[in-house]
Amino acid sequence: MYKRILITTDGAALSKKAVNSGIGLAAALNAEVVAFTAVPRYPQMYFEGAVVLSRAETDRIEKSWNDEAQMVVDAVQKEAKALNVKATTVLGHGEVAESIISAAKKHGCDLIVMASHGRKGISRVLLGSETLDVLTHSHVPVLVLR
Repeated sequence: MYKRILITTDGAALSKKAVNSGIGLAAALNAEVVAFTAVPRYPQMYFEGAVVLSRAETDRIEKSWNDEAQMVVDAVQKEAKALNVKATTVLGHGEVAESIISAAKKHGCDLIVMASHGRKGISRVLLGSETLDVLTHSHVPVLVLR
């Protein structure tokens, strides 16, 4: 059925549900896992909501974020390997939903597994919904866990 499953995570407790379910599904189906997390870019302009820093300082911050993100996907890869599931890691950059969809396509994934907070009303408007964006724009099936 599914041969390659993209599992999205940000390392938070809620996304652990997606990681556990995605790896379990992959193990049951003898599928591969692509562990994915999105790395934010540092805002470059005052109007983007950041204090303007030197290029060296923003490079240092972005490297730190990349290193932390790599640790998150490495942990997923380690969990998968413990269940004899082949796993690779991918870091996305830019808009979260767009980078998830792009990674699924690039890596030939036939399922995306992700968690959702299930926010409603004004909190969804203010915080956005990456899950909704993925559901709306992905041509790959999406399994959402809450």
